[in-house]
Amino acid sequence: MSNLLNVSASPHVRSQVTTRVIMRDVAIALLPAAAFGVFNFGIKALITILTCIAASVLSEYIYEKVLHKPITTGDYSAVVTGLLLAMNLPATAPIWMSIIGSVFAIIVVKQLFGGLGQNFMNPALAARCFLLISFTGRMTDFNIKTIEISTSTVDSVVSATASATAADALATATPLGVLEGGGAVNVLDMFLGLTKGTIGETSAICILIGAAYLLARRVISFRIPGAYLGAFAVFILIFGGHGLDMNYLAAQLCGGGLLLGAFFMATDYVTSPITPRGQLVFGVLLGILTGIFRIFGGSAEGVSYAIIFCNLLVPLIERVTIPTPFGIRKEAASNAK
Repeated sequence: MSNLLNVSASPHVRSQVTTRVIMRDVAIALLPAAAFGVFNFGIKALITILTCIAASVLSEYIYEKVLHKPITTGDYSAVVTGLLLAMNLPATAPIWMSIIGSVFAIIVVKQLFGGLGQNFMNPALAARCFLLISFTGRMTDFNIKTIEISTSTVDSVVSATASATAADALATATPLGVLEGGGAVNVLDMFLGLTKGTIGETSAICILIGAAYLLARRVISFRIPGAYLGAFAVFILIFGGHGLDMNYLAAQLCGGGLLLGAFFMATDYVTSPITPRGQLVFGVLLGILTGIFRIFGGSAEGVSYAIIFCNLLVPLIERVTIPTPFGIRKEAASNAK
């Protein structure tokens, strides 16, 4: 028997946490918001979700099969991409548009750059922006049946009473559109999710339930979402034009894709910084950009463009936030860079 020690190449730390496990947890965390989207918007939302998932998985399988690459559909990354894309689409989106978006996300943004771990921006958000630019009218069409809700105050206790019937939604703007036009919105409705919007962004409480699951499972940390939401809140209070109006701030936090983006897309392992300080810088930049797009831009939203733009800055952010190794002076580390 040899006395030599056989040492494998680094890294030597082994973990049971695989890509498959992480993606599975993300998919599970998205289920509450997805289920509520189906409840709120009906069978059309379910069809959109299933179409995006199926098209994403099939696109990845065909691409890898044709190019004789290892088949990676079993790691659930394509499932998560399809689900995230569906959450960012209106329930009125036709099937062909869901397929186009899914193919664009998987083939163009993910696979052409080397597959999982090599894409430079979030595939689902890139596909959403592509569809928004190409089919603006359809991407902003929220004229679908939703559940009516009325709120009343009794002895200072707010209670929500859901109507027994679903009524045709009027061709009105989303809550953020109403806010941009100077109107008032019901924050409780926005928190519960009984408003207009894309399939997965309307219910703040469902998104927060999923986020709590990811935090509990340690799939994500609170560093990026906390910095993102905190910077955005400060920006809104300073530049929002409503002073310290907490109702307006709450509406901005609950509205649009802010919570969905902060917890599920800005925290993407591939397209976010790996350094602790870099994650904080990344989150702050996201908050500022989202605030700029919402307050000073022509659109009431801005989360998708903010995240994609900051995805492009990740290499630079990581370079300037690399921790100084123990025993090396900061001056020497700076010269080495």
